[in-house]
Amino acid sequence: MTRTALFFMKLAVVAIAAGLVLPVADSWAQGTEKRMAGLALSNDEPIQIESDELKIDEETSKATFTGNVKVVQGDTLLQAGRMVVNYDKNGGSVSSGSAQIREIELYDKVFIQADTQTATADTGNFNMVNEVLVLSGKKVVLTDAENVFIGCRLTVQMKDGQAKLDSCGRRVMIQLDPKSRPKQ
Repeated sequence: MTRTALFFMKLAVVAIAAGLVLPVADSWAQGTEKRMAGLALSNDEPIQIESDELKIDEETSKATFTGNVKVVQGDTLLQAGRMVVNYDKNGGSVSSGSAQIREIELYDKVFIQADTQTATADTGNFNMVNEVLVLSGKKVVLTDAENVFIGCRLTVQMKDGQAKLDSCGRRVMIQLDPKSRPKQ
């Protein structure tokens, strides 16, 4: 599995106790889909969430973390201005960590980092029911060391490993550094 794939595995793990895995392809083409391998679930590390404010609304089954949201799991960091966790009312308690999460929404500049890899976007959404992760914005940037992928929307279907980086009427940009290839 590539380092980029491992990064996106960690990225989704941080998206709260969901523990999803999101690998990204070694190369992309403009608006092209590519099958991803190595999807798995993992939630064996503790998650630390910090924010300026937390509001739990049991009536609407939402937990809203606002202001300088920081989520850390292992060596993976997720930051956003706001994170909304939508959960099933009958699935447990959000305050005890046993809630069944339906969807996680990220707003106001999403930043994810693990090791030498980063992802930035304006917004993010993980639909736990359909197992679909979407990062979107004017400019979605994925980096792995010197390799850079730029588009406006990254969609990953976790069930079958399909990932797509859209150009949104512009062009997808890729910069690959041959020195970053694994040594054989």
